[in-house]
Amino acid sequence: MTYEPWLTYFRGNPSRQQIFDDALDWSRKTPLTPAQARLIARSLQRFELGEGGDGERLLTKAAQTGDPVYTAALKLFVVEEQKHSALFLKALQYLSAAPLESHWSDRAFVLLRRSLGLRMELMLFLVAESVALEYFRALRDGAPDPLIRLLGARVYSDEIEHIRFQIHRLADGYAGTPAAVRTLIHAGWWFLALGAALVLSWDHRGALRVCGVPPRRFLPAALRAFATASSAVMSPGQKFGPSAGACTAPDIPQADPAADTRE
Repeated sequence: MTYEPWLTYFRGNPSRQQIFDDALDWSRKTPLTPAQARLIARSLQRFELGEGGDGERLLTKAAQTGDPVYTAALKLFVVEEQKHSALFLKALQYLSAAPLESHWSDRAFVLLRRSLGLRMELMLFLVAESVALEYFRALRDGAPDPLIRLLGARVYSDEIEHIRFQIHRLADGYAGTPAAVRTLIHAGWWFLALGAALVLSWDHRGALRVCGVPPRRFLPAALRAFATASSAVMSPGQKFGPSAGACTAPDIPQADPAADTRE
């Protein structure tokens, strides 16, 4: 399978995303308690910082593959990640919190991925996106603020496809790798995923608890998401285009009018 379906998907995404964005009324007043707002904001600060990069180095590596269609699709993928950062920034303003200038986890992640080739960098991205998927599910399903639930649904819907996009590229890259080598690589990949999941569950434990998901429940769910994604990469012969219906109008979670506490 070529990357044309992905390029078509990413080009068609803005209209689908706009349905979500139009429903995000940041002029509302949050029903969160001050303590809950601080915990959610502290968590979103990390994500806002992590998704705001320009992707220049990643795109340079992609261009060296000689596949202009993949590179064009990856460029649109980077734009979607930047949109997430902009949404997190709006959410921080909504929660009366400022963005972070830096954080150790983001610095470590950036330094590591910049030292790697395209395939290894994409493997790091797949770790980060798959373990974070359950975090956005927690926001979508359990945040006691309808706007934060909607934000979680917005990002979750994108990340499902982003993970499939990374799986497609990585599966292509490992298609000719002997099974024994794939097994060894997969084992090492698991150590990275376990570390990332532990850091996320600890660093975001306050927000997770606000959403009714204690870290002990989040951690195995995050690792299951990684297991599904990484096993797909290492299983030869599978093809991963966009999900059926990915560009159709989403099911938007509705705000509860009783939760509106505007004065």
